[in-house]
Amino acid sequence: MEEKEKLDRIVDARMKLKARFEEKIKLTPSIADDKPMGKGKLNRHGMPELPVGQTITKKWPVLDLGIQPEIPLSKWKLVIDGEVEHPVELTWEQFIALPQTEDTSDFHCVTTWSKLGINWKGVRLLDLAALVQPKEMATHILCYGYDDYTTNMAMEEALKPDVLLVHTVEGKPLPKEHGGPVRMITPQLYAWKGSKWISRIEFLTENKPGFWEERGYSNTAYPWRNDRYNR
Repeated sequence: MEEKEKLDRIVDARMKLKARFEEKIKLTPSIADDKPMGKGKLNRHGMPELPVGQTITKKWPVLDLGIQPEIPLSKWKLVIDGEVEHPVELTWEQFIALPQTEDTSDFHCVTTWSKLGINWKGVRLLDLAALVQPKEMATHILCYGYDDYTTNMAMEEALKPDVLLVHTVEGKPLPKEHGGPVRMITPQLYAWKGSKWISRIEFLTENKPGFWEERGYSNTAYPWRNDRYNR
């Protein structure tokens, strides 16, 4: 009964969050931009399949800070805290017990390559947010990796239904070099916004730059506007 009550609470909170951010999400550039830059057929959001300055790759290049942490599932934890009503620290078993989502989306790296049509499985950030219930004043999140990486995101981007914390890719466990056991993916933003080896999500009342943002990269990172660097 306790698990059912938790799931019911997540569903209820998810609907409230959707309603709260629905209009802001509809106005984000990767959905509402009337002059997106790119080419190819339109994706499910109405943007060109290949954003400006990108080249399609069949391979999946590995990029990191020179550290690929080894995290046994028995020791993996995800902390979700900050401006939330119910901060949590999830074990692997608790994370896997949450509602799971399968999705196919594209991966756009700021270094100009794009890998299309990747099959993922994981937990929507929206469902994790519903679990902890962000306070009304929360506007951004800051994500932390086990490799000490950080990156920021506005709530209207983070709560999109294709933003996932993934543990499976193409039916197999996410490889360590790509951020396994769990990484975030952000299909409507450049991929540096998806922290590899994710360990913590902090809800904030204002924007706080992460690792690359402090070094001149964009806070917003919209691929169809060639939004790679702060101007």
